[in-house]
Amino acid sequence: MAATLDGKVALVTGGSRGIGEAVALRLAADGADVALTYRGNEERAARVVDKITEMGRRAWAVRSDSADPRAVRAAVEEIAARFGRIDILVNNAGVGLLGPVEDITLEDIDHVLEVNVRAPFVAAQAALRHMTEGGRIVSIGSCIAERVAFAGGTLYATSKTALTGMTKALARELGPRGITANLVHPGPIDTDMNPADGPSADFQSGLTALGHYGQPSDIAETVAHLVGEGGRYVTGAAIAVDGGFAA
Repeated sequence: MAATLDGKVALVTGGSRGIGEAVALRLAADGADVALTYRGNEERAARVVDKITEMGRRAWAVRSDSADPRAVRAAVEEIAARFGRIDILVNNAGVGLLGPVEDITLEDIDHVLEVNVRAPFVAAQAALRHMTEGGRIVSIGSCIAERVAFAGGTLYATSKTALTGMTKALARELGPRGITANLVHPGPIDTDMNPADGPSADFQSGLTALGHYGQPSDIAETVAHLVGEGGRYVTGAAIAVDGGFAA
């Protein structure tokens, strides 16, 4: 029996670590060839590529700064040229910035919106030129878009909430083409950027119904469902994988 994503090509932005790495590896395990973008750590990206090729899948990593729309577009075009198509786009790359709203600078606003809003839009726009019926777009949001449970999250919540509108509009526009668009909202997830043993871990865990952090694989499982055959009738949805953060 063929793997569920056999013959598919997936692009995962920010795929060299954390949630992005888990998603890239899970899609490869399900049969997809996987391209990933990364901003800085070439060695980490190469390790992910090696893990994917060891599964017998094609893999490639492209350095790309999500704050630069030209770089985002160029990365998509390079990947499409190398693999011949793009069937799955996972908009995972993002940046977090927390702090009192009156302390947020214009430069802060520009940077967070460039990476968290403009980059997913541009990546989707570029990928759609190479995507046919059955294509999938999944963006990674945040539980803070559903419930802002602490002060200092105004800019970050603004950026992640924007993905809800983008996802719903894409779903409506792309439905006639047989392409779905969905959004996954992670809660506190154990990554190097937000470790489960970090200084705010007890506080964040206490905001969830389950009382503990999730793992990157929890997000990858949901993404895999959405981009696989089981997700063919799901579009325009925002799915919380947050341990009950928004409950």
